[in-house]
Amino acid sequence: MKHASSRELFDYWSGLRGAAPAPERSEIEPSAIRRALGDVFILAFDRQAGHPFRLAGTRVCALFGRELRNESFLAVWDPASRMALGELMAAVCDETVGAVAGVNASTAEGWNQEIELLLLPLRHCGEIHARVIGVLAPLTIPFWLGAARLTRLTLGTVRHLDPVLEGPPAARLLPGAQSDRQHGIFVVHEGGRR
Repeated sequence: MKHASSRELFDYWSGLRGAAPAPERSEIEPSAIRRALGDVFILAFDRQAGHPFRLAGTRVCALFGRELRNESFLAVWDPASRMALGELMAAVCDETVGAVAGVNASTAEGWNQEIELLLLPLRHCGEIHARVIGVLAPLTIPFWLGAARLTRLTLGTVRHLDPVLEGPPAARLLPGAQSDRQHGIFVVHEGGRR
């Protein structure tokens, strides 16, 4: 994950999830992800409606120059990416894993922008195929922001995320591994050369 908002949301999601397949939608506390909140969105898992936005952060809406609530998530993608995104949404919920992807975006004026997409499953009233939380964030601040808007997104490379290997530092230990001391993000394992 390249974008700070993606890392913040993923670490928060991993911590909330614990041993559950995915955290419950009602457990999400916006103040806990306040730095990332403008880049965050929540989708309804509804194939027939194109997985509509339930909410979208201010920076996500600014990229498109409009409020996205109730708009189809798949509709903002080019036709070639829609099928792949539908399958990716299903995989995220079926396997209860996250996915991060590179996105090529463009405006009507022909300006291109690299964007990072993060998708993470959420339970809603116990149902796993109900909500997806994610991030849609430009890797650099677009010079055209406020003067133009994105009209087409194209899905690039996708990578599935393993919460055990990529979650918060405490979760990165292999099963059965012991740590005597932890300093920030570093884990000191006793033993080795004397």
